[in-house]
Amino acid sequence: MALIQTTYNRRSFLKVSAVAGGGMVLGFNWLAAMDLEALDDVPESLVELNGYVKIGADGTVTILSPNPEFGQNVKTSMPMIVAEELDVDWRQVVVEQARFNNEVFDRQFTGGSQGIRRAWRGLRMAGAAARHMLREAAAHAWRVPVDEVTTADGVLYHNASERSAGYGAMASAAATMPVPEQVQLKDLEDFQIIGTSQKNVDGHKIVTGQPLFTMDQHWDGTLVAMTAHPPAFGMRPKAVDDAAARSMPGITDVFTFKTFEDGYERNYFDTNAFPELVAVVGNTTWEVMNAKRALQIEWEPIEALESTTDHDARMAEMAAKPGRVVRRDGDPEAAFARAAKIVEGTYTAPFLAHNAMEPMTCFAHVTADQAEVAGPIQAPEFIERTLSARLGLPPEKIDIALTRMGGGFGRRAYGHHMVEAAVISRQVNAPVKLMYTREDDMTFGAFRPAYHATYRAALDADNNLIAFHVKAGGIPESPLHANRFPAGAVDNYLAEEWSLESNITIGAFRAPRSNFMAGVEQSFLDELAEAMGKDPMAFRLELLERARTRPVGEDNDYDAARYAGVLKLVREKSRWDEEATPGVSRGVAAYFCHNTYAAHVLDIVVEDGTPVVSRVCCALDCGIVVNPDAASNMAEGAIVDGIGNALYGSMTFEEGVPAHDNFDTYRTIRHSEAPKAIDVHFVENGIDPTGLGEPPFPPIFGALANALYRATGTRMRAQPFAPHLERQM
Repeated sequence: MALIQTTYNRRSFLKVSAVAGGGMVLGFNWLAAMDLEALDDVPESLVELNGYVKIGADGTVTILSPNPEFGQNVKTSMPMIVAEELDVDWRQVVVEQARFNNEVFDRQFTGGSQGIRRAWRGLRMAGAAARHMLREAAAHAWRVPVDEVTTADGVLYHNASERSAGYGAMASAAATMPVPEQVQLKDLEDFQIIGTSQKNVDGHKIVTGQPLFTMDQHWDGTLVAMTAHPPAFGMRPKAVDDAAARSMPGITDVFTFKTFEDGYERNYFDTNAFPELVAVVGNTTWEVMNAKRALQIEWEPIEALESTTDHDARMAEMAAKPGRVVRRDGDPEAAFARAAKIVEGTYTAPFLAHNAMEPMTCFAHVTADQAEVAGPIQAPEFIERTLSARLGLPPEKIDIALTRMGGGFGRRAYGHHMVEAAVISRQVNAPVKLMYTREDDMTFGAFRPAYHATYRAALDADNNLIAFHVKAGGIPESPLHANRFPAGAVDNYLAEEWSLESNITIGAFRAPRSNFMAGVEQSFLDELAEAMGKDPMAFRLELLERARTRPVGEDNDYDAARYAGVLKLVREKSRWDEEATPGVSRGVAAYFCHNTYAAHVLDIVVEDGTPVVSRVCCALDCGIVVNPDAASNMAEGAIVDGIGNALYGSMTFEEGVPAHDNFDTYRTIRHSEAPKAIDVHFVENGIDPTGLGEPPFPPIFGALANALYRATGTRMRAQPFAPHLERQM
């Protein structure tokens, strides 16, 4: 067993108190013990969360889950970790969603696939400390050495005297015990809950329609609000004729408002695509929707109205110029100059809409001296700061309830909908439920950026790889991760980047930047392997072996052995080395991001002239898997999501106007197009858990592109792939 300290320099890790009616409350810092290095796409300030364990006199264990939940299942998996070390029967556990409270929970945040990774040690410590205090209480009551008190399934035992007691019977006494300075954690082989598949704690509530989401919130006197935003990025309202809207049944107010005050310095997740909006407020959703349609608004441009054709031309122009060098190993220019052959590929991807199942929505009740807000938000601490500044209220006067999110993908890290709801509520002096339509949600931003990357590789006369060059950029950010594979595997390596400004609002999109770079990198590696006459799987493993045994540079951000491990596992499970099945075209891809390694082999068959994904074999190294079914579900969802975005995802613009505003024109994957089979396999290495919500997503783009090449003979260098397939098939 590992012996670990329970206190840390900055604060006491654990606090304990009794509860009315018997029992104990154990407060604990969820992330104080975590390694905060190498966070991927998460602000460094987001380092800690808090939570509570409550043990009732009846033995029921209630765990408050501080992390916002949007389907990644942390509301189940995190309590499982506490329950494991507490040594309680999982059937005795009740899980509750905590409200946002920065004083108690300290930086509640969901994003970057960091939930389990960063909470792992802290959650185990909390459970182990509570168990120790219960044992101390039993030892004191029975007058026996604490080392003789054992536990199992929420029961304390003293075998020598044949005494036993449930946790509930000892909870009040345990609350008087001192917090231990150090506790022992279970050995991995003794786990009984971690590593078993447990049902989603909200599953029954979801399927029976019980209140979990923002639309379920209601107070007496609640009004419905909607907003009208400009039709194009770079515009604002100039004049509003609201006479017709105001005269319609059920409408109580129409007004224009600013999302932020002039001169406001935005926080990390603030977005301000449209600084001025028109609010329509009334009694029912239908009445407000009809009144919104009746508004006569004159819009005026305040910035350039951008178009996709201009974006494409500007990106091509930037790609032709030298970029900003962010990594250089050896002398790549000299190696390219003496190359016998140069392999080159240019890859592009458009803006993407998040398209979470639930459009943005928020409930708010703001008075002169306090604000109550309930809504789907991934970063509540940041939006509390924003609300405080916008409303002129101190943070302690703002109460945020974290409703379950109907999907997120990074979209709900941005809390402009909460600001809008709060401002409207204060204006009308009533509780307000803000509703976005699908059209509002899809055209408001924040979009995945548009990207562009060019890869070049130099081969000598014997077809050996002697240099590698990547230059990547986008609007309005670069997607490049300069120190990722194949950096470290090639003697002469050059990475450059560039970016172009834009007034089109962007935001984190599942596996930010990696969702582009993984696909294009893995596509190019297949092109390169073909030019070298090598099997694509063997070629990747060859490069990784070089990076493992003779790495180039010191800043490589991946473990070459673990990277190779997922490729070897997916090769075995997919039977890659066996004789090819007639009619099946296969593609492989692997990637490292969010501290996790993922590899896919995707199989395609052509049916009636249409490529069909028949199977995806997935291998993941995310360390210890807390809840296998939930982990597999995340991988399966990422695979389906990635295939859909690769085939169809695209948001284009004409004079600042988004080309799509609903699913009738914004194509997404359909049920019949999902893989016919997905099998997910995990590397078993006993390493502490890492991220999982995002890592399986990026490489599926490359696996699909590589399989489509083998099925059609055409390289998929521009996303989305479907238009190119239609011209080929």
